[in-house]
Amino acid sequence: MAQKVLSYEYEIEDGKSGLTSVGGLPTYLDLASASGLMRSIDKHLKIRIGDQGWTDRQIALSLIALNLAGGDCVDDIEKLEADEGFCRIFRKAEIQGLTRKGKRDMKRRWRKERKRTVPSASVIFRYLSNFHDKEQEKLRVKGKSFIPAANGHLRAFSRINGELIGFEEVGKTEDTATLDMDATITETRKDNALYSYKGEKAYQPINTYWYERGVMLHTEFRDGNVPAGYEQLRVLKEALSYLPSGIKKVRLRSDTAGYQHDLLQYCDKEDNKRFGRIEFAIGCDVTQEFRKAVAEVPEKDWTPFYREVNGKLQETQRQWAEVCFVPNKIGHSKKGPAYRYLATREEVKQPELPSMEKSDEEFLFPVMRMKDLRYKVFGIVTNMDWAGDVLIPWLYQRCGKSEEAHAAMKNDFAGGQFPSGDFGENAAWWWIMILAYNLNVLMKRLVLGESWLNKRMKAIRFALINIAGRVIEHSRRLFIRISGNHPSSELLIEARRRIVRLAEASG
Repeated sequence: MAQKVLSYEYEIEDGKSGLTSVGGLPTYLDLASASGLMRSIDKHLKIRIGDQGWTDRQIALSLIALNLAGGDCVDDIEKLEADEGFCRIFRKAEIQGLTRKGKRDMKRRWRKERKRTVPSASVIFRYLSNFHDKEQEKLRVKGKSFIPAANGHLRAFSRINGELIGFEEVGKTEDTATLDMDATITETRKDNALYSYKGEKAYQPINTYWYERGVMLHTEFRDGNVPAGYEQLRVLKEALSYLPSGIKKVRLRSDTAGYQHDLLQYCDKEDNKRFGRIEFAIGCDVTQEFRKAVAEVPEKDWTPFYREVNGKLQETQRQWAEVCFVPNKIGHSKKGPAYRYLATREEVKQPELPSMEKSDEEFLFPVMRMKDLRYKVFGIVTNMDWAGDVLIPWLYQRCGKSEEAHAAMKNDFAGGQFPSGDFGENAAWWWIMILAYNLNVLMKRLVLGESWLNKRMKAIRFALINIAGRVIEHSRRLFIRISGNHPSSELLIEARRRIVRLAEASG
């Protein structure tokens, strides 16, 4: 094309040049090996049990790499296959940690010469179909919440994820875990998807986020019409079983979906033999009875929240108070648990045009009138003895990091799109995204350092993953050659040193 209009031209290099546009992505493959993720996949995923064709490791690792590289649909796997430099590295990485016999067996899985590095889209779709149970679909009852039982292949992801999270336990001294339980709605256009309470077709997985580590400890994939709090106690018990052995104490946070008396009782009565009494702070429903109890709080008992502005504490519009409230559910028994109930209120100061004043029922949040003023009111139940001005901000931390994680899973990774109309296939796709998400968290915490902890994937891809390089082979060794002027060149070298030390420390 003539350069009279445009200032440059494109020239296409030979496809065997070893160029890669994701020169930083192989560091994640290194960490997947060092952390034992590859071994866990081999150990727990037993779908490809024959001696021919693609292995579980190759397919799962390809999809994890796809998530990290920014792909969000199965067809995007072709972009990785077209990256000749990455393919050279991937073929080395996929056999990392295997014995000599294992490496020989891997080569013998192909009757003819292996032509692809990562599986094709059709192979991936067939693989994902193994996670769908058609018999479970027959148990659905129209109009009722239903969670299909996970088959053995799908349950394997929980064990793989637990072992990946446990890798960080090396050298850790903390013994308390704060768990944030929350569901997230992921809209979809799949014909078989069901409508959520927002009126859109969606799936609604419930997730258990480990606040201190920033990882997703557990997830359960669900249809959009399943309420967030449905069988939440069972999900909590499953999540607790995957906490590393070094954790001795657990605290739980949840929104009003967790306001279920069987869940509260389980936590308070030390029903869990391993952790004993689980401290919790959970949003409670602002029922008519609770409103009545809030209305009886003397004005002098409302305590303002303060925030620091320019080194000085400044009173805010929000206040809190202890509420003398005993739900009917437990009020009839003298041996019933005695929880603390707290309320927060904030005056609703909304300018209104004449004749356009909203009634209390029109607000999207609970509203109460006290002394001719209108307040936004929320309730909290807890079995902890912390002061309200400490406990309530601690509870509200849940709304920050765990919801930020949900946004990243759906926008930064491939959790925002689903490959199939079948429930089990989408559940497996969601779980693989979780593994990629947690592997990235481990990369930031253990390898890249504290300054990277709050970086989103957009920044990480720009600065670390999407680095142009050339893969060359010399003396049976592979090298990724990148520009010495790139700001992250030294970081990549140091990251690999840290990964080696992590592998040595873990044994």
